[in-house]
Amino acid sequence: MKHVYLDNAATTQVHSNVIAKMQEALATYGNPSSTHSFGRTAKTAIESARKTIAKYMNAQPSEIIFTSGGTEADNMILRCAVRDLGVTTIITTRIEHHAVLHTVEELEEKGLIKLLYVDLDAYGNPDLAHLESLLQKDDSKKLVSLMHVNNEIGNKIDLEAITLLSKKYGALVHSDTVQSLGHYNWDVKAFPIDFLAAAAHKFHGPKGVGFAFIRKNSGLGCMISGGSQERGLRAGTESFHNIVGLEEAFKHAYDNLDTEKKYVEDLKSYFIDQVKSAIPGAKFNGHSGDLEKSTYTLVNVCLPIEEEKAMLLLFNLDMKGIACSKGSACQSGSDMGSHVLTQILNDEDMKKPSVRFSFSTYNTKEDIDYTVNVLKEIIEA
Repeated sequence: MKHVYLDNAATTQVHSNVIAKMQEALATYGNPSSTHSFGRTAKTAIESARKTIAKYMNAQPSEIIFTSGGTEADNMILRCAVRDLGVTTIITTRIEHHAVLHTVEELEEKGLIKLLYVDLDAYGNPDLAHLESLLQKDDSKKLVSLMHVNNEIGNKIDLEAITLLSKKYGALVHSDTVQSLGHYNWDVKAFPIDFLAAAAHKFHGPKGVGFAFIRKNSGLGCMISGGSQERGLRAGTESFHNIVGLEEAFKHAYDNLDTEKKYVEDLKSYFIDQVKSAIPGAKFNGHSGDLEKSTYTLVNVCLPIEEEKAMLLLFNLDMKGIACSKGSACQSGSDMGSHVLTQILNDEDMKKPSVRFSFSTYNTKEDIDYTVNVLKEIIEA
């Protein structure tokens, strides 16, 4: 049976060169905090990784803090901004990743913040006029948290414009950039965003490692207490081999960005054309069918299938060797509906299955032909 992996927004295949670097690193077993030669060897490699990542983002190495992934980075930034920076109002949307949504909801439930939601248009884009009105609401210390690329529908916001608008009113700005770091060029000196989050496994690195970008002199403290690792901002012995893997994946992503972006963009365009041709009535949710307004790595398709067939759609695709997601992978195994699609689809379309297909350089047009043919067979059966 043919196997087709189209769930790259959930996680990606680890590059062979990343695996090789990590295997090498596992032979270096010194604790990076130790002052002897074994420890110094590990510490030197970690600082080299920090410098590599900073270079590609035009950041300072001290602004890169290694974490266990995007979720920890988001939690650290949001919770510590409230505790350390005097933030009492957080402005976000109802379609953020749950790493952000559940965190800010908890902060609100504890009475630590006022939580405000930016209105969305029919495609899921934040209303900037409404954002400005929320920023003007009162004199409280505010933080705006809006994800750069939505993990379910792929919408890409103008983060620079949002940052500049927020700064006009003295707000801090955080963005969950887990779906975009490693896929787009970044220059953190070009506009004054305060905080970003990244996860290596979204750009062909290992799971269990990521980083937070924390603007120099932000005043943010640590969420995890203990030793003085990561400049006192994240205690715990560093996962050395994972950090080495993160560095190699990040380096590969940016050294090959133009070529690989063009390849994947062509795959997405081909997928859109094939679906439109083979499956009349299919709709692309949000801006995922628009190459200009969404990320080049994913589409989210609402399929014209009756309710009884819809329940078994992912199962039937899996039985044909096709891996994809209903909503985001964090919830695709549960009965929960997509909190993102609930905000933008009408009741009729919510009854139909929406499936996210996401692409990488490991995919081919043959994969797409096979997938679209299987979808057509299921719909017509």
